[in-house]
Amino acid sequence: MTLKHYAGDDALDPGPGTSDRRRFLATVTGFAGLGAIFTGAATPATAEAPRPTRGTALDQRADAPQGTPQQRPAGSTEWDLSWLDQLKGKHKQLYDVGNMDISEDTPLRMPMNYLDAFRDLYHLEPPDVNVVIGIQRVAFPMNASDALWEKYQLGERWNIKDPQTGKIATRNVFLGQPPGPASGGGGAFVRPLQARGAIFWQCNIALQAVTRQLAQQTGKSPADVRADLVAGLNPGVKLVPAHTLLVGLVQERGFTYEKP
Repeated sequence: MTLKHYAGDDALDPGPGTSDRRRFLATVTGFAGLGAIFTGAATPATAEAPRPTRGTALDQRADAPQGTPQQRPAGSTEWDLSWLDQLKGKHKQLYDVGNMDISEDTPLRMPMNYLDAFRDLYHLEPPDVNVVIGIQRVAFPMNASDALWEKYQLGERWNIKDPQTGKIATRNVFLGQPPGPASGGGGAFVRPLQARGAIFWQCNIALQAVTRQLAQQTGKSPADVRADLVAGLNPGVKLVPAHTLLVGLVQERGFTYEKP
């Protein structure tokens, strides 16, 4: 008895033309794939991966394997540098006091003199005049609250004395009082300068180094120390990804660089 060959029954009756038909189908399939490439047709395997959204935190390393989430330090957030674009004064000055030794004197007389001179000579004040003050590691205590000075003994660790007592400082001696009749107009201190529009920033890379230093000295966990430091920055201080990055960005926006 002779079996009849039906379409789709190649597995049952591999006739003499079966191999030829399979090679033909494979060839047609190959040409179809080439057609998809030349026409730009997307397939699940070749579809473009979603692009990352803006504002990714700098704490996520660029050299990390794709799809691997990086652990961010406690208190970190996505970087918002939009405040840079609000500084539109005609006269702009950056004071790089980042790694100055602040144990003997304050570097804040320079930005105070700059603002005073424009006020007295040209009758110009913020927002027509902009001042930013960049701080890294050595000058970190300037950006720290009184509570941080007391808790982490910053005066002792940085060898800073309180000018009122002559003893090791247990408070931020650079803060000063807000300007007003009782303060005599302010002076070369953080709060009066902030009231005149000056912006202080804190380098995040330097803050990480300070975190490691204080964690080692106090026996606390780095995560706890960092959370304290971030929460204890003076009001108005801008935590920025890197000091050197911001130095370049403000100069691109017309700031003149000065190192006291």
